[in-house]
Amino acid sequence: MNMNDIVVVPYEEGWARRFDEERWLIEEAVDGLQYRVHHIGSTSVEGLQAKPIIDILLEVADLKELDGRSCSFEAIGYECLGEFGMPGRRYYRKGGNSRTHQIHAFELGSADVQRHLAFRDYLRAHPVVAQEYGELKQRVAKACRHDITLYSEGKADFVKLHEQRALAWLKDTQP
Repeated sequence: MNMNDIVVVPYEEGWARRFDEERWLIEEAVDGLQYRVHHIGSTSVEGLQAKPIIDILLEVADLKELDGRSCSFEAIGYECLGEFGMPGRRYYRKGGNSRTHQIHAFELGSADVQRHLAFRDYLRAHPVVAQEYGELKQRVAKACRHDITLYSEGKADFVKLHEQRALAWLKDTQP
């Protein structure tokens, strides 16, 4: 699959394994730093349709220290793309034109970390919402003609609404 292709496929059992295999490589790349690694995005929600790209959330204590590990990430096949349009993030992608993995790195406990994890956990706990999201992604992927901006815009209202619900749900469910 080409990086410009936007194809949403049924959930694959192997996505969790692919994340685990990649996590070990990432942990070696950040050895010595304070960090956490999470599987996020649609491939992390059992049963959810997704683009077959493993999304990884990397939390680190200091982004500047992480920037010093670029060679380690390049050695395991990642392009290091800096903030890539989102201040406070470091973005890495693997697989070139056939992207297989992408890492979104933020500082430990940032609002972006909370947002990503809350949305993932909310979808896991609300299978009907996850199904609606998968169906929406399928429709948008077919209609966007491989335009990633249109694809993102087509999901944006749903994601924003459910991120807000997820954050409220998380507050209500935490002891």
